[in-house]
This record gives sequence, C-alpha cells and structure tokens, in this order.
Amino acid sequence: MLKQIWFVVSVFLIVIIFLRMPQESIGLSSFANKSDLLGSPSSAQRSLNIITGFGILMYFILAFYFNFQIN
Repeated sequence: MLKQIWFVVSVFLIVIIFLRMPQESIGLSSFANKSDLLGSPSSAQRSLNIITGFGILMYFILAFYFNFQIN
C-alpha cells in the first residue's frame, strides 16, 4: 500500500514540476484572471509551492522508510 502511494507521489511530483510555468510567463496570471478559479496569480503560485513542498517531503519520508525497512 505504501509503495503505491510512493509511486503516485512520484508521478505527481514529475507532472507538477514539468507543468510549472516560469515566473515571467503570463499564462498562469491570464488563466487565473479569466476563470477566477485559482484566485490571484501570487496565491495560485503560493498554493502550488506548498503542494509541491508537501509532495517532496512525503516522497523523502517514504524513501527513507523503504530504505531502512528490513525484510
């Protein structure tokens, strides 16, 4: 079960890091202003940073767990 979660977190991190837009891109701000789904662009960027940081932390915790697991 934990290995499946680790796999999902790994794929999620790969996807979210590749989809992140550069700071100078107006794509994220344009989308946020038109749809009002993400709120302000800075708030959307902050939310993505928090989600990415949480994913990385979860990935490292599971990696250390599997590395020190004795079977």
